[in-house]
Amino acid sequence: MPKLTVFDQKGTEVGNVDLPDSVYGIEPNEHVLYQAVVMQQASQRQGTHAVKNRSAVRGGGRKPWRQKGTGRARQGSIRSPQWVGGGTVFGPTPRSYAYKLPKKVRRLAIRSALSDKVGTSDLIVLDNLKLDAPKTKEFVTVLKNLSVSEKALFVTNEADPAVALSARNIPGVKVLTSEEVNVLDVVAHNKLIVTKEAAEKLGEVLG
Repeated sequence: MPKLTVFDQKGTEVGNVDLPDSVYGIEPNEHVLYQAVVMQQASQRQGTHAVKNRSAVRGGGRKPWRQKGTGRARQGSIRSPQWVGGGTVFGPTPRSYAYKLPKKVRRLAIRSALSDKVGTSDLIVLDNLKLDAPKTKEFVTVLKNLSVSEKALFVTNEADPAVALSARNIPGVKVLTSEEVNVLDVVAHNKLIVTKEAAEKLGEVLG
């Protein structure tokens, strides 16, 4: 069972917390992590690409010349695909790229991501994350106190508008609740800072 040090917002050690092996101490499954990341990235694609086929291109309603007797190849429309300015054949059409992985695979992926952060000592547990008012300067101070200079993902147990507003202008910093934690965000950030309450809740939900 991983035993991690708990820090306060000033960067001082205030205790320890035992986290469940089933969530924070498994052998990360790299292939499942890859599958989960690709699934999320595919779901984020807009899929609004489109081309005009021969029925959507303006013009071409009249047969350019009669069928027989001209010596030229027969043509039905100047907007056929072989004509310059004609429609496009088999081009992309608007579609959704989203798909889902099985629930057990998704749960294994997030457990693998959390365990990987523990294994690389990139998971920091905070006793609490609280700001009296939205102050970016105060949030930057918290980062300095924790010696965090890389991209960082903060996870709180409940949404806190003051914390979210304080962090949103800091490049590379993102704040989520424990219910919003996902594989792509965990993998994309170098440091994972979780409040003690959120870490315990994730252990209960994913265990």
